[in-house]
Amino acid sequence: MNKISYYPGCTLSNTAKNFDLSARESMKALGWELDELPRWNCCGTVYSLASDNLINHVAPIRLLVHTQELGRDKLTTLCSMCYHTLKMSNLMVQKDRDKLEKINFFTKDKDAEYKGRVEVLHLLEILKNDIGFANIKEKISRPLKGLKLASYYGCLLTRPKAAAIDDVEMPTIMGDLINSLGAQAVYDPCLTECCGSYHTVMDQEVVADKAERIISSAIKNGAEAIVTSCPLCFFNLDERQKNILEKTGKAYDLPILYFTQLLALGLGLGPEVCKFDLHHIDPRPLLKAKSII
Repeated sequence: MNKISYYPGCTLSNTAKNFDLSARESMKALGWELDELPRWNCCGTVYSLASDNLINHVAPIRLLVHTQELGRDKLTTLCSMCYHTLKMSNLMVQKDRDKLEKINFFTKDKDAEYKGRVEVLHLLEILKNDIGFANIKEKISRPLKGLKLASYYGCLLTRPKAAAIDDVEMPTIMGDLINSLGAQAVYDPCLTECCGSYHTVMDQEVVADKAERIISSAIKNGAEAIVTSCPLCFFNLDERQKNILEKTGKAYDLPILYFTQLLALGLGLGPEVCKFDLHHIDPRPLLKAKSII
């Protein structure tokens, strides 16, 4: 069994357990253990762009220190926002030793000195580069035939270029995974548009507008569901469909899925590991219609 250090983050430990559980069980079926860090804290959620705000980078660097303490040189995560924050802070201290020294000074009373040698990876990168989509295809016992899916990357998986897990303008990594599961990846031009992010807290109408644009575009291009890797994107595209209905009278009822849920189903795992009861738009009618569950 291969083992890699895993940072679940706050949301996957609470409202996005459907993402976390489906990932753990899928990787186990592929011969990998997502080994949760025994000591972890919030990553800080948003990468600070201010050049003099080093204190905001303490949280993500501490997670890399905890990985280092385990004797590991790789850390993976699922949430797009966690990935982006960890990746960008890591790149910053790897390039600027002065900032690394200052952060180590901030944390010297509680943590070991970070050496800057941990690699931050998104789980999609492991699926592609370490396991291989061809190998995944061979292990699929329940092909997702007839299912048309639009990949949605959002803002943070491909921006900026230094942290991107794939091509900035035309990413295909999620679509390639979808195809390896036996489903059909549908191209949608809104695949890297912002979902509205934290505007969902204070201005739901803005998010409803953004979500409707993304959802209607996916439907126009033939998608029967949208696949994502971000709990906030998931919430804005799934939960805010009720706001779209209230505002426009249009009921899109388009299921939003995590890529790990599809991977779990393709590997023959039961729908219980996908926790579809946590969805606002229930994907089970679609999956039953396709004889997937």
